[in-house]
Amino acid sequence: MLRDGRTAHIRPIRASDAELLVEFYARVSDTSKYYRFFTAMPTLSERDVDRFTQVDHHDRVAFVVLVAEQMIAVGRYDVVEPGEAEVAFLVQDEHQGRGIAQILLEHLAQAGRERGVERFRAEVLPDNQRMIQTFRDAGYRVAGGYEDGVMLLEFPIDPTDTAIGVMQHREHRAEATSIQTFFNAKSVAVIGASRRQDTIGRALVRNLVTGDFTGRVYAVNPSADAVSGLPAYKSVVDIEGPVDVAVVAVPAEAVQDVVLDCAAKGVHGLVVISSGFAETGDEGRRRQRRLVGLARSYGLRLIGPNCLGVINTDPQTSLNASLSPLMPARGRAGFFCQSGALGSAILEKVNNRGLGLSTFVSAGNRADVSGNDLLQYWEEDDATEVVLLYLESIGNPRKFSRIARRVSRRKPIIAVRSGRTTQGVPMGHTVRSIGAPQQAVDAMFRQAGVIQVDTLDEMFDVAQLLAHQPLPVGRRVAVVGNSDALGLLAADAASAVGLVVNRSESLGAEAGAEEFEDALDAAIDDPEVDSVVAVYIPPLNVTGEEVANVLAAVGEQSDKPLVSTFLGSEGVPELLRVPDVAGATAGRGSVPSYPAVEAAVRALARVVEYAVWLRSPEGPAVRDGETDLPAAKQVVSEILAGSPDGRELTRSELAQLLSHYGVEVADCIDVASVEEAVAAGKKLGWGVVLKATDERLRQRPDQSHVWRNIQSVREMKDAWATLSRLADDVTFVVQRNAAPGVPVAITSGEDPLFGPVVSFGISGPLTELLQDRSFRIPPLAESEAAEMIREVRSAPLMFGYRGAEPVDVNELERLVRMVATLQNDLPQVRSLDLSLVLVSGDGAAVLNATAEVGPVTDLRSDLLVRRLSTIPGDTLPQ
Repeated sequence: MLRDGRTAHIRPIRASDAELLVEFYARVSDTSKYYRFFTAMPTLSERDVDRFTQVDHHDRVAFVVLVAEQMIAVGRYDVVEPGEAEVAFLVQDEHQGRGIAQILLEHLAQAGRERGVERFRAEVLPDNQRMIQTFRDAGYRVAGGYEDGVMLLEFPIDPTDTAIGVMQHREHRAEATSIQTFFNAKSVAVIGASRRQDTIGRALVRNLVTGDFTGRVYAVNPSADAVSGLPAYKSVVDIEGPVDVAVVAVPAEAVQDVVLDCAAKGVHGLVVISSGFAETGDEGRRRQRRLVGLARSYGLRLIGPNCLGVINTDPQTSLNASLSPLMPARGRAGFFCQSGALGSAILEKVNNRGLGLSTFVSAGNRADVSGNDLLQYWEEDDATEVVLLYLESIGNPRKFSRIARRVSRRKPIIAVRSGRTTQGVPMGHTVRSIGAPQQAVDAMFRQAGVIQVDTLDEMFDVAQLLAHQPLPVGRRVAVVGNSDALGLLAADAASAVGLVVNRSESLGAEAGAEEFEDALDAAIDDPEVDSVVAVYIPPLNVTGEEVANVLAAVGEQSDKPLVSTFLGSEGVPELLRVPDVAGATAGRGSVPSYPAVEAAVRALARVVEYAVWLRSPEGPAVRDGETDLPAAKQVVSEILAGSPDGRELTRSELAQLLSHYGVEVADCIDVASVEEAVAAGKKLGWGVVLKATDERLRQRPDQSHVWRNIQSVREMKDAWATLSRLADDVTFVVQRNAAPGVPVAITSGEDPLFGPVVSFGISGPLTELLQDRSFRIPPLAESEAAEMIREVRSAPLMFGYRGAEPVDVNELERLVRMVATLQNDLPQVRSLDLSLVLVSGDGAAVLNATAEVGPVTDLRSDLLVRRLSTIPGDTLPQ
């Protein structure tokens, strides 16, 4: 994704690119050529072409950037001495300023890191300020001087936090810009517009026109002169004015031709309404891959296919480029929906509740534009205060987590995820399945501050509260109402979701506006109250308008959230709305109403959890000096050098690796005879255990497989004789005694799509059967490690359950953080299992541990280089 929101294809140079390179070089200005070669070089000799196109992809690496199958840039490095390479770029003049050199530098740096390069250097003419700025803007620590009139730049390519931050900022701006083009279009062409009633093309034109779109609408139909009163064009290229967005409603097999026409016209983005793609089977998936590859190779972004369309309610644009005849009211929420079929129903629900939207996107098969792109846009969109996501699949959960965590600090995100229990994916969504368990995905949402709800109704319940009321500062609730029964229901519901009712006032069935006003004011002024639930069921023959005026006035002035069950209505009733200066249907301070008081309390509880998350510290995962990453990398590299396909670590290798993260593994000696067991006991100084290592015994609590506190030769012989009777082929180890404590297990692994995952639970088969484990996505803040330990149902065992001694929780939290940090630092670690950690009041002893390492594939590809997500199995430009 380039700076202007368009796309380009970056790939390694090939020997067959000679003709492309010559054509590219002919389009470059003499000035740019001089800046690259420091001399007049109008053409490339045959020898130059061979040298530039034929590289070994190790010591000599080169990438090219293509748009519309034309080369527009080339970047390369050549190793000049071990660990150091010289880097250079050449970008076609008309494409300079689009961020191409920065992207080339990111990809070259990553290729260099993978091949042992540590530093880049570049020779730049002093007046080539654009290239000098490229290196500085990359976030690297640039140092250099002058020699023979040339500026020498040198910088390490090891990614710093600053460099990663710069890269992610560019990613954010580029992706946000690409979405802005859709929402702020000044001209829209409907390709496939039809004169016939009840056709998709005619509906699209009608919805654009009747929605009062402020820009130009063009109808494209090769066999018509006019559509819905608009002149019809044979092709989009025949339109005399510029076209920002094309809405495509032609048969699936004709869409690729439309893409070529749109590319020739200079269209910025496509909204493909047409079906007949991946949702139809294998042939449709192939057609969809070709469509996306073609659109991206020509610099176009694509929403869909098989989608409902896009909507922007801003009166300056008033864009309804969708199949929905209903243009939602102006509101504060942005909505991303993957389902085209559900889109119209969702818009109707929004309208019935009086919620209102700022923008809406139905992405259909989500072949290109995804929820991540919309999050990038909404993060800085002043018109959007709440983000709503209906997700049927997550194509890049690691990137989603990174972006959502940042956006949630500024704006609440509410998400419904279908297939949450089954991890199912709709047929049209060609994404890889997530191997991580459902609990890990849920944990990722919680860590990112995303408010995950179970139904669309609950999403709107929470959204209308966040859109109109302030955030609570705590869990303390006051209930004010004129119904004792509903007041009790509210108290019960609050207790069930972790809220505390500190104040409850029943005003009686005949209470009027004055009584409500006094009670609400008192509740809001109470320092022991953080939010208020108001219940009003009017007596017979009473409209409730006076009480509504009180609720609206109090809600507008209160700095504490106020929710209501008012007349059993749903949404934000007219009587409870506060006018909005920005033109939304209901402004800040409007009081949301819920037909059931339980729904009001549940929504309030979700918002409380979000407010608590906002106040949680974002401290670093580790402190300075806690880990030694270079030494840990060295251990893993040496193992993989001898075993390129990976293998399980030996006990000593694992102990060495963990030691670089401050984790000590208890000494353990394998023994095959009683004589070896006695010798091991003497070596360890007695005070040891004899332990059977067979998996079948460790999982049988009814059979003892450990003999503890062995202090002498005679005791060891007795232990050996007793444990040997358990089975004929049992293997044993001897280990030092650990202090009595609670056995826990800390594990981590690398999911091919999800990235690193860490889990925690009490050790043993019951934990596994009951799935009493907590999960998190590294890196972890200290507060997140603490939450992991406390959220398992068996947590009381560690905090003095039934008079037991509380364990050293601080040390346990440190262990969890260290395992998470190791897994985050070293994607080569396929799995790490501290299956038995004995935690006592005096510390923690790691008694059993295993790990496996393997070569890194394309894991975490968005961390150090920017690239758009690809479709599995696709070989087309992505």
